[in-house]
Amino acid sequence: MKAWSFSTESHPRAERAEAWREAMSLLGLPIEGLSDAEPAAAQVVCLTSPLGIEFALVEAGAQTISGRLSGQPAAVWLAVLLHGEATLVTDELAVSVATGDIAFGPTGQAAALRLDTRSRLLFVRAPRVALDHRLIRPFNLRVGWLDGSKGVPRILSDLLRGTAEELENLSVDQLRPVDLALTEFLAQCLIEQGAGASDVFDPSAPTAHLQRLCQTIETLLPDAELSLRRVANEEGVSPRYVQKLFASANETFSHYLRSRRLERCRIDLASPQHARLSISEICFRWGFNGSAHFSRAFREQYGLSPREFRHASEEAASADLASAQTSKLSAEISGFPIG
Repeated sequence: MKAWSFSTESHPRAERAEAWREAMSLLGLPIEGLSDAEPAAAQVVCLTSPLGIEFALVEAGAQTISGRLSGQPAAVWLAVLLHGEATLVTDELAVSVATGDIAFGPTGQAAALRLDTRSRLLFVRAPRVALDHRLIRPFNLRVGWLDGSKGVPRILSDLLRGTAEELENLSVDQLRPVDLALTEFLAQCLIEQGAGASDVFDPSAPTAHLQRLCQTIETLLPDAELSLRRVANEEGVSPRYVQKLFASANETFSHYLRSRRLERCRIDLASPQHARLSISEICFRWGFNGSAHFSRAFREQYGLSPREFRHASEEAASADLASAQTSKLSAEISGFPIG
């Protein structure tokens, strides 16, 4: 897990504005409205999780985070306001962001988050590859905001604010369940936000039914006997209706079930927390009936056998540790101390 921190206090006064711009650019957050005169004290703490989700705790004075940086991978960004006053501005809206509210959008789309006072925020950047398995029916995501005072967005807001409070103390293993919970809640919020052209989310719409089915499947993944009829019975609908819902998203029940089980196994194989579990134990705990079938399906999905993938993950973790130690030394020399 990559970690770094920055404070303008570690730079000479004349260099603080430019150093702050550079630090924010590392987060993919170009800023405007900051004079070359000494800015108000500003700081950032950043962690990158095992799933590649970036968490950055930012505290800064009034300024505008705006613009687009080229070459960024496809991702969804979030910004939850922890303290202060801010305004989200796009070509289509200008809305005041209250404490606990969540601004969001895809990378590469124009938007501005104006900090009207000294503010504290948690920025999150989640790669689309970490979300696509939950966005079973893709839609054109646009910049928007979530009211953090009610419904699922409130749960997501509480999760993000709690993460912000403990960010500097979290370990890799402690951040891993945050990863998984974040992707689930974020996917739900985005699906509701993009359910239709209107702002009203119709709980009877096919997209909503499909999402509910996917949530039911998620809770039943460890059951090796899980069937189409079992899921249909859980939801009080016919198996044929379940098949039609998946077909509307160019998907099938059996393929989706296998993909979700494989993804859970992949996460466990890459996790140091489950290093003591054998590959067979991992495949059985997520509902596969045999290790040979699991290995074939895993290679088909990811291009490596489970054993090869686990070995590659262990080597990558060792390389990341060595890189982090080197980066720490370089960061200290250049004025970016690691927290």
